[in-house]
Amino acid sequence: MQKMKQPKFMKDFLVYLTTIKGKSQRTRKEYEYDLSLFFRFHKAVQEDLDIENLATIDIGTITIEEIREMTLEDLYLFMEYCEVQRGNSAAARARKVATLKSFFKYLKGKRRLIEENPADELETPKIGRKRPIYMNLQEATQFIDGIKSNQASPRNYCMMMFFLNLGIRVTELCQLNKTSIQGRYLTVMGKGNKERTVYLNDSCMQALADYENSGKTPYKGEGEEPLFVSQKGTRFTRQTVAKIVKRINKQSGLQKERLTPHKLRHTSATMMYKAGADIRSLQHILGHSSVATTQIYTHIEDEQLQHVLENNPFNIVRER
Repeated sequence: MQKMKQPKFMKDFLVYLTTIKGKSQRTRKEYEYDLSLFFRFHKAVQEDLDIENLATIDIGTITIEEIREMTLEDLYLFMEYCEVQRGNSAAARARKVATLKSFFKYLKGKRRLIEENPADELETPKIGRKRPIYMNLQEATQFIDGIKSNQASPRNYCMMMFFLNLGIRVTELCQLNKTSIQGRYLTVMGKGNKERTVYLNDSCMQALADYENSGKTPYKGEGEEPLFVSQKGTRFTRQTVAKIVKRINKQSGLQKERLTPHKLRHTSATMMYKAGADIRSLQHILGHSSVATTQIYTHIEDEQLQHVLENNPFNIVRER
């Protein structure tokens, strides 16, 4: 969708998202895309324009008076368009609902630009909770053994140890600085700029020491020195780290399907839960704002309960 002029109240909302709500630039871009799509669709419907060419519709002229005229039915129509004509999944539509709710709430509650919020009664599509995909201990060991021995191996090994021991997000790993480490503690900047402190166990400390003593590439960028520096002397991006994980997956012979840094986070959380970590502790380690998100790892209980029931002494099939 090409970049066009935006109405001022939309630009103000996007600034509010990052400066006040602490949303990431990535989240801001997603909200910007959703709102642009909504406004273009709404204008196409109101002015009987071609919906097939939404990207060409100028939304810069939309006024707050037009926003005040919007109803819940307009939002329903947009959601139907996203589902039927764009083929959006429930998860994609849920994000658009979140965008609209946040936007109209801002217009009414923060700016007092509208008296009625049409998104108040807009429901979020039900999303089936997926079980996390993770590696078992044997697979994780094979994966780690696949780190090829070269100049980058101490760094790559250390990054993988941080993923598997601390369960951090790939964005959090990329944002780590040398100053993030104080003794045996690591300060992590999570979603919404929320800081959390995690303990570095012996495995992480040893991997970190090996990396620091490996003659790593000097940092050539500006600002604070990253903890992990690429071969080019720059801060890592999510995409580059994902490529490293993919390469290790292939070199190890594991060839785990769609193995990503996020799957390493799932592996870490699952192993910690299996080792006896309670949900609240796991919530803090992973940086989840809601314990409900952490509870996806309780699926392991289902497997353990099944094992217990299978081994019940009365689990005997007798002929009648």
